[in-house]
Amino acid sequence: MSEFGLFGTGNLLGILSTTLLIASIYFTFTFFEHLKSGENRLRKQSKIAALICLTGALMIPAFYSIYVNYEMMK
Repeated sequence: MSEFGLFGTGNLLGILSTTLLIASIYFTFTFFEHLKSGENRLRKQSKIAALICLTGALMIPAFYSIYVNYEMMK
């Protein structure tokens, strides 16, 4: 029964990772928009938000893969 819970978590984390990737693309476009308009505060906020979302989108699958490999090797 624990195997089904493990795969359910993988699906949920995949959806979260995809959502964070889409948010990263949105904040990247927003960054370019604010770069063109010259708004420094909004430009910095958009850049930080894009980096945080991209980092989360890339690190969640990596950590989950490490966790699954650790559980399989027990």
